[in-house]
Amino acid sequence: MADALAELAAQLRVDSIRATTAAGSGHPSSSMSAADIVAVLFQKYLRFDFQHPHAPDNDRFVLSKGHACPVLYAAFKAAGAIDDAELLSLRQLGSRLEGHPNPHVLPLVDVATGSLGQGLAIGVGMALASRLDQRPSRVYVMMGDSEMAEGSVWEAFDKASHYKLDGLCALIDMNRLGQTGETELGWNGEAYAARARAFGWHALTVDGHDLEAIDHALAAALATTGQPTCLVFKTEKGHGYSLIANQEGWHGKALSKDQARDAIQELGGERHVRIDVKKPEAGRPEKKPAAAPLKLPRYTADEKVATRKVYGDALRALSDAHPEVIALDAEVSNSTFSEELREAHPQRYFEMYIAEQNMVATGVGMAVLGKRVFVSTFAAFLTRAYDQIRMAAVSNATLHLCGSHAGVSIGEDGPSQMGLEDLAMMRAVCDSTVLYPCDANQTARLMAQLVDRPGISYLRTTRAKTPVLYAASEEFPIGGSKVLRRSDRDVATVVAAGITLHEALEAHARLQDQGISVCVIDLYSVKPVDTKTLRQAARETQGRLVVVEDHWAEGGLADAVLEAFTDGAEPLPTVKRLAVRKMPGSGKPEELLNAAGIDAQHIVQAVLAMKDTSVSTGAPEAPRKRPPARPAH
Repeated sequence: MADALAELAAQLRVDSIRATTAAGSGHPSSSMSAADIVAVLFQKYLRFDFQHPHAPDNDRFVLSKGHACPVLYAAFKAAGAIDDAELLSLRQLGSRLEGHPNPHVLPLVDVATGSLGQGLAIGVGMALASRLDQRPSRVYVMMGDSEMAEGSVWEAFDKASHYKLDGLCALIDMNRLGQTGETELGWNGEAYAARARAFGWHALTVDGHDLEAIDHALAAALATTGQPTCLVFKTEKGHGYSLIANQEGWHGKALSKDQARDAIQELGGERHVRIDVKKPEAGRPEKKPAAAPLKLPRYTADEKVATRKVYGDALRALSDAHPEVIALDAEVSNSTFSEELREAHPQRYFEMYIAEQNMVATGVGMAVLGKRVFVSTFAAFLTRAYDQIRMAAVSNATLHLCGSHAGVSIGEDGPSQMGLEDLAMMRAVCDSTVLYPCDANQTARLMAQLVDRPGISYLRTTRAKTPVLYAASEEFPIGGSKVLRRSDRDVATVVAAGITLHEALEAHARLQDQGISVCVIDLYSVKPVDTKTLRQAARETQGRLVVVEDHWAEGGLADAVLEAFTDGAEPLPTVKRLAVRKMPGSGKPEELLNAAGIDAQHIVQAVLAMKDTSVSTGAPEAPRKRPPARPAH
């Protein structure tokens, strides 16, 4: 068996060189250091059905050091999952074998990696999901020593120990060299192991090129109970080719054809080793629990309810109806109200404490294993997890994010707590959905749609209690909007969402007292945006739009509105942006809305200033015959 493993490891190195040299780029040296570990793991320990990569009892392998994907692709070839021609298509346009693993094109991997420091947290999520489903599968996460400098890694170490995830094994490829030189700890394996032990892990240091030692370490991990295992493998970057082994300057650098020829010769030539990766033992048949009828909360017109409270109410209703719904929160569940799910289904609530990066990546790990994951914290604190959010989109994950306490309307807590960039941030995520409800029934109905919506979604909720505007039976299609006020005498259109929608309605009433009418649009769907309604309103109000938002002026509601006019099919309207433009402070919500220039008073002023301004956009004046907007109830 030792000779067979040695041959397999040599083949993984050779194929990593062949693929990267054919591509003219890539990371052969980082792949070569990990080859012995991958060989033993795939040949003896990993249980994986390559014909059914998403089978629930499969072990999971996460290559957190995603730049070393050539060795993973080489292992796929050895297992018969890809052929040699595909291996040599590495990094070519249209190839499934991209420069870092990407499940969009390669279903053999669960998640996208390469933004370092995220793989272990994803593994935490996978291990939690497997435990929740009572599956025997194990999770192996291969990490680079450079990424051990990331704080998010230690968040994951902490949470894995907290939840006693003995089905999780971290494999640290300690090859000493990073991109620009030696890593922080070099080959000090005991320092890594001591840190892991301090977080409550079982940890061992291992010679990462001694196949027998690797075998014994993986067996020890398999036998460990009650705590996760960290195996610190001392390896050599570029191991197997004397020209580059343990030499600086070879990170992310492919060998030339002549160098590749010499390296392959030094490694003993090309091989054609095939391995039979064992399939998992037959477990419980995968049977998704049937969904129960959804009973959404309903609110009446005489109530004032904060949309953050409705997030919790609706989340509990969704969890009652869908057994796959779970919630993660960052120790603010009594403010986001995700605690309502915890009270109803404690086994499906996971406290991530003040570790937002770990929380989002853990949610990704759960989501790719079939959970319907809702993640909540203050909107401001999701900004620190933005890399994890964008990588969730690259991973093709479905993740529902809720950011509460958004905007200056939170009041006295001040700007450190005010999410003022979240709409811009979330609109920029690939294929994301961004929603900003203004009342209770709207929030509940939107939540009911999110539970089945693929991709990354974001729900912005507010701290203040606001009046109920809509009946519980009202429909709110994603991509739509609501015209709440309309007449045949409107001089402008006011577009708002969330907290500023209530200011817009107050401004409408004040303008009515002066004999002036405006159209008021509730743009609850910020992405996708309701292009049709916005264009019609612009035509009907001579191209005059006032957009008011509790958000920085850049990238939020106004930019979403303007995108409805950028294809040239309609003249660009005149848009007056009312947004937060100066750093806010502490104060009463109404004081801060006024200071930012986004309250009813400032909306009235903006309309009056715009009313007599000639419009040079060429927008035609629409026929003035139209029915008034129906009341909200």
